Amino acid sequence: MIVKQLEDLIGTEDEVKGDTWVSRRLLLKKDEVGFSLHDTLIKAGTVSEFWYKNHIEAVYCIEGEGELTNLENGTVHPLKPGTLYTLDGHEKHRVRAGTDLRMVCVFNPPCTGRETHDEEGAYPLLD
Repeated sequence: MIVKQLEDLIGTEDEVKGDTWVSRRLLLKKDEVGFSLHDTLIKAGTVSEFWYKNHIEAVYCIEGEGELTNLENGTVHPLKPGTLYTLDGHEKHRVRAGTDLRMVCVFNPPCTGRETHDEEGAYPLLD
């Protein structure tokens, strides 16, 4: 059994920061459960472009409002608490945060915790 408290991750190597986001990595590859789980904050008024070409990501919005744009076909979806999206086709996408967004993110294969977005917006596969 694995039990963790979010407050214990803040300020450690398991809290990774980008220009527009902060990701607290709750479960990682080292936990050996087959996926990673992140509590991610996206800052109000920011726009972030991502492309997880090496991972499937599922995202569940639990706080805030914004919009998700599929950059491959231009479809725009509202983001609000209760919204789930899954990038099962490795879609390039944009997240526009109208307010602070809090998202629960699941990655497969699991992230190691050291990943940051590269110039394409992707996480590399790390061992």
